Amino acid sequence: MTLPHTYGLVLMLTILTMICWGSWANVLKIAKGWRFELLYYDYSIGVALGAALAGLTFGTWGSDGLRFLDDLAHAGSTNILCGFAGGVIFNLSNILLVGAISVAGMGVAFPIGVGLALVVGVIWNYIVNPQGNPLLLFTGVALIVGAIVVDAIAYRALAVSRSTAGDKADAAAKRAATWKGIRLSIVGGLLMGTFYPLVEIGKTGENGLGPYAVGFVFSLGVLASVFVFNLYFMRFPIDGPRLRFGDYLRGNWWVHFLGIVGGLAWIAGSLSNFVAASAPRELQVGPAISYAIGQGSTMVGALWGVLVWREFAGGGARVTRLLVLMFVLFLTGLGVVSIAPLFAAR
Repeated sequence: MTLPHTYGLVLMLTILTMICWGSWANVLKIAKGWRFELLYYDYSIGVALGAALAGLTFGTWGSDGLRFLDDLAHAGSTNILCGFAGGVIFNLSNILLVGAISVAGMGVAFPIGVGLALVVGVIWNYIVNPQGNPLLLFTGVALIVGAIVVDAIAYRALAVSRSTAGDKADAAAKRAATWKGIRLSIVGGLLMGTFYPLVEIGKTGENGLGPYAVGFVFSLGVLASVFVFNLYFMRFPIDGPRLRFGDYLRGNWWVHFLGIVGGLAWIAGSLSNFVAASAPRELQVGPAISYAIGQGSTMVGALWGVLVWREFAGGGARVTRLLVLMFVLFLTGLGVVSIAPLFAAR
């Protein structure tokens, strides 16, 4: 397999994670009128396809550890189970997050859902594999939590602004959708924070999987569980009327293509993060730091929501100031986390 051997390459991989994780959900916006439950089947196919392609290329090339197929063959059953379970748990959390995006927009779902996942994931990852300077790491996480709080305040201010201007009934409906999205984001975020440590456990021990192999096992968990979770949410939808599997078959090639592209983008970011976390121990990166930097996707997702999809339009000067503060806190927090490996005890 191929692994990075300098901190610069590791940092580039985590930045790629941040961009991919924060951008894939734009396919939901582009596929207008296509329900997220239907798109999610193609998304899961894209995740599995991307993991297999990466394993047969980067996971097979190079001389860092076992090749992809050999890695899968030597893995322990517990390691495989943990990687697979990580995919299952991620899938449920991601469906909830995508549901939150569909009712409340990227600007609320990403900062709250992914932000909570960041806090839970970093703490657990650090317990599983402590690397980097803990003071800098957790100070950075605290700044990001502050950004999450500011984002929630901005949405509250936006709801108040809309209730005093325009159609009050429409404003009330938007406010209800926002709070529904917040609730979904909280539950999804708490669940999402638990998947990455399971992946890390799948990589540990004598029979531990490498990053490409664990990514493939993880993707199988995503693909298998979609036929359980997604069928439930089609029957009991988060928003809109019930759906049947026949509705998926009636989609055109464009919406199916978008779903696969979304899955490919997400797994590209995930594999980049798994690989970064597997860099040589002397770099002092580890899963807690690589995951924390990758979860800067929250900022990327919020930027899409603010700048492209105009989800905060009409909020006024106070909302704008809060958004600026949110991004400053995020950037500062991510900067502090990114230097944690440079000041680790050797």
